[in-house]
Amino acid sequence: MSRHADIVAEIPRLRRYARALTGDATRADDLVQDTLERALGKWPLWRPGNLRAWLFAIMHNLFVNQMRSPRVVDYPGDGAIPEMSTRATQTDVLELHDLARSLSLLNVDQREVLLLVGLEALSYEDTARILGVPIGTVMSRLSRGRERLRVLLAGCEPAETHLRVVK
Repeated sequence: MSRHADIVAEIPRLRRYARALTGDATRADDLVQDTLERALGKWPLWRPGNLRAWLFAIMHNLFVNQMRSPRVVDYPGDGAIPEMSTRATQTDVLELHDLARSLSLLNVDQREVLLLVGLEALSYEDTARILGVPIGTVMSRLSRGRERLRVLLAGCEPAETHLRVVK
């Protein structure tokens, strides 16, 4: 396959990840476009290997840079869910809405790891490489993120843990 065909084959995964990261179709499309533009511009720097991990690393870095830079946010924060390709039952739509809302409440570090490992089925090693963190950090964020997501989806907050200093 040519480099363009290889990259085109990854676009659906990039769009899905971008949509889950941003929570907004327009911002997700912009992020994918920026990612593809950067990848094609940096193609001479790519070393043959896992193209998907390389593209996701580019997207991650762009997303982090966008989060750091001040911007005007037009996102309504209503937890908009992705459009369904087939008509779902009302319960399915409500569950998707709850999941999207709960994912948006996670901190970015936990949400990224959950999406890369859970949604995109990337290995811990590839996820660590994409995010630029050790594998242990990926496992820790994944564990905390899963637990937090479980709590949010159950609709209850865990009891506060009160630690005391013992001398």
